[in-house]
Amino acid sequence: PARPVHFLTGTDEHADKVSRAALSRDLTPIEWATQNAEQFKAAFAFMRFTNSDFIRTTEPRHIDGASDIIARLMDAGEIALGDYEGWYDPAQEEYLTETDAREHDFKSPVTGTPLEKRTEQNYFFDLPKHADWLREQIETDAIRVLPEARKNEVLGRIKQGLQRVPVSRRVNPDDPEAVRDWGIRMPGDSDHRVYVWIEALCNYVTALNDAQREQFWPAAVHFMAKDILWFHAVIWPAMLRALEMAPPKTVYAHAYFVAEGKKMSKSLGNFIEIDQLRAYAERYSIDAVRWYLTTQGPLGANDADFSYQRFVEVYNADLANGIGNAASRVSNMIGKYFDGTLPEQPSTPLQIEGFDWPDITSAAAASFASSFDAVAIDDASAAGIRLVSQVDGYINATRPFSLAKQLDDEPVYEDLTNREALAVILCQCAEALRIASLFLYPAMPDKMAELWQRWGCSPLVDANDADSGLRAPLAEIATWGHNEFGLQPGTPIEKGDALFMRADANEDPPA
Repeated sequence: PARPVHFLTGTDEHADKVSRAALSRDLTPIEWATQNAEQFKAAFAFMRFTNSDFIRTTEPRHIDGASDIIARLMDAGEIALGDYEGWYDPAQEEYLTETDAREHDFKSPVTGTPLEKRTEQNYFFDLPKHADWLREQIETDAIRVLPEARKNEVLGRIKQGLQRVPVSRRVNPDDPEAVRDWGIRMPGDSDHRVYVWIEALCNYVTALNDAQREQFWPAAVHFMAKDILWFHAVIWPAMLRALEMAPPKTVYAHAYFVAEGKKMSKSLGNFIEIDQLRAYAERYSIDAVRWYLTTQGPLGANDADFSYQRFVEVYNADLANGIGNAASRVSNMIGKYFDGTLPEQPSTPLQIEGFDWPDITSAAAASFASSFDAVAIDDASAAGIRLVSQVDGYINATRPFSLAKQLDDEPVYEDLTNREALAVILCQCAEALRIASLFLYPAMPDKMAELWQRWGCSPLVDANDADSGLRAPLAEIATWGHNEFGLQPGTPIEKGDALFMRADANEDPPA
């Protein structure tokens, strides 16, 4: 069976800005947080995310579990009361070191708003005592921090020296009632609330029951934006060490999307809203939107642009002219020359220089698996498109449409009649596209499942559920040839409508 996966996401809700935003709307904080959580859930469902769980940090399971974790750290002497003076980013609700504050001209590195100099009495987590362990774990990739630029960033900051981490905020009696009451109280000290980013980290523990923790701990990958890398790559692993729990195996921090070359901001009003993505999906399909976000997103160290022109360019190149066109070409020729049925292949092989398909597809599968192991999802997806391009090259090299015009002539390929050669070529094209579709499936489950149903490949997934997952390990399903999952002679090959219609770059963007 396929390997089980627990995919966790959710919302951290105990930020002061949540409470203040609720007050400005004449709502309670939990009412406002619930509205936002429901919007996220709806957006994730629309985008076809298949998360196993969605945790809100206002749920009792999290509040109770996070309180227990903080209490255990206090009992172990890892958290103690102390005084702190430093630069505070109110927009992000985060303290910055003097070095980071100075580097960003004492402005928020995320929003650009001025930092505040604050002096507080807080509870602190003793991060410096874990410095040597953290450095060793990250340097040796026991905790892989990806991409490489992020690893170097984290190590550089560790080598500058670590400071105690504020774990709590003292309740301000001058704050509105809703703000004072918002958050988890420090165990044994109701005058302090647990700092939102500390208790939010605990969700990775609090979301799992005992059986799930035994099966899925430690986390294979923590995947987040670059602004919270420090919490996930340094603070959380140190907390886990103090709790005698294993740290995550990989921490991947992606960059940001920008819009038409400009940073997204409220003042410019250029956020890519979910309604805009819905409009793109209505015109081009949700799979096309997923493909663009997956392959053109900010998965490396650099920000990525969401632009309509780039979307159309990628859509036409990879989807309409790529997998869509290749599938149509092969389906059309099988329909025209073999009455829509996958033909029998002769035992005599057809050798075309540069096209050893078992080796090509085996190398593609290895590249796909290696890319996923490195959390290079865009590179993994590209393995499918490269294979599609090789099919196009093979068709151009063998010219099956020309062979079909001279079936009764002298053989073009030694030891094979032209009809036999035509059968071999089209079967090889179809099988190569079947394997390519496996690498495209994570980004485009609907369209690839549609292709499999047309080509009689339904054993690959549950025919009634595109999200069912592959029914066997990829290495087995992607094996070349007439195995249980490969294309079988005599299988009807349905042409159907084009998977992706070509886009017109001159059209106005969807809105």
